[in-house]
Amino acid sequence: MSHFAKIDNNNIVTSVLVSDQDFINSGVVGDSSLWVQTSYNTHGGVHSNGETPLRKNYAGIGYTYDLERDAFYSPQPYPSWTLNNTTCQWESPTPFPNDDKFYNWDEDTLTWIELVEIEII
Repeated sequence: MSHFAKIDNNNIVTSVLVSDQDFINSGVVGDSSLWVQTSYNTHGGVHSNGETPLRKNYAGIGYTYDLERDAFYSPQPYPSWTLNNTTCQWESPTPFPNDDKFYNWDEDTLTWIELVEIEII
């Protein structure tokens, strides 16, 4: 069994299902050309089991299928973020801190803001 993403006329993923290619080709779920295989083991162009990655990222509802890159990527999280052409993942203009703390992105300042733990008494 494989995973398939259904794309609309704008190449946006509208659903994902587990199926085999014969079922997709049967027409039961509509035009088979609107279904593109995806792999839940592929993330950032790397297959988690060391196998050949498929279409850069596992497709999710709302993702875009880019025919030229033959890749799926998520919606842009913030206007300042850019799409990495190698991984087809969005990157912030400021790298995420590598210190095991929790952060939220602040689009106004283009920085990561540390989340502070609040003690409730």
